[in-house]
Amino acid sequence: MVQFKSIAIAAAMAVGFAASPAFAENAMQVCGAKYQAAKKANTLPAGQTWNQFLAACRASMPKPATAAVAPVKPAPTMVALKPAKATKPRGEPSAAQKAMYAREKQCGVQWRADKAAGKVAAGMKWPQYWSACNKRMK
Repeated sequence: MVQFKSIAIAAAMAVGFAASPAFAENAMQVCGAKYQAAKKANTLPAGQTWNQFLAACRASMPKPATAAVAPVKPAPTMVALKPAKATKPRGEPSAAQKAMYAREKQCGVQWRADKAAGKVAAGMKWPQYWSACNKRMK
């Protein structure tokens, strides 16, 4: 009889905690206490698992009131901006770039001619050919 009273008190406390807004936020603790009390009192439905009990317990708990909160914008701050770097306009390539493009075109013509004539070394690919040709042309 004493054991039944302590279980009833624990169950009443669990129900009281569920009504309290401080504990309503933490459904896991409240439902855990209810589950343990029901388990000790042998009042769990046959075959009900913890996950099933938790789902039912959470569904029966009062939903916390949600207050509409306006989004808070951070206060504007002053940031020191660095002056923009002076850059040369993108447009015309430099003289060195023009010379490199011309060498690349000439090496491409040579590559196609040597490859068709079978003069390219076995296993040589365009990058290796270009590197050797570029060195020759400089």
